[in-house]
Amino acid sequence: MKFPEELKYTKEHEWIRDNGDGTVTVGITDFAQGELGDIVFVELEPEGSEFGRDDVFGTVEAVKTVSELFAPVSGEITGLNQALEDDPELVNSDPYGEGWMVKFKMADPSELDSLLSADDYKGMVG
Repeated sequence: MKFPEELKYTKEHEWIRDNGDGTVTVGITDFAQGELGDIVFVELEPEGSEFGRDDVFGTVEAVKTVSELFAPVSGEITGLNQALEDDPELVNSDPYGEGWMVKFKMADPSELDSLLSADDYKGMVG
């Protein structure tokens, strides 16, 4: 399993990349996609949708289960990975790259400080 050091993580198995411009890119971790198995569908709320931290912003459907996606920070969706509509298995094959899900404009960048580091997340999932 991979745990890129430059990312932040949530206890709900999302990763967050600070883009340095008040936005973050969000996806699910390598651990999460492995636990879910083959992903067959990703449903995301539309651009412009606003969320509080920990609000559900979408779902990931695998062959045997459906899992909710939780906003790691409060803010507004400013971008969606359109490639996932036709190719949801990108989440399995490249969870930290081509399998990203949404971009958020953060309402409160200080919320990043309370997220897990790569080492903390690695310790949590064992």
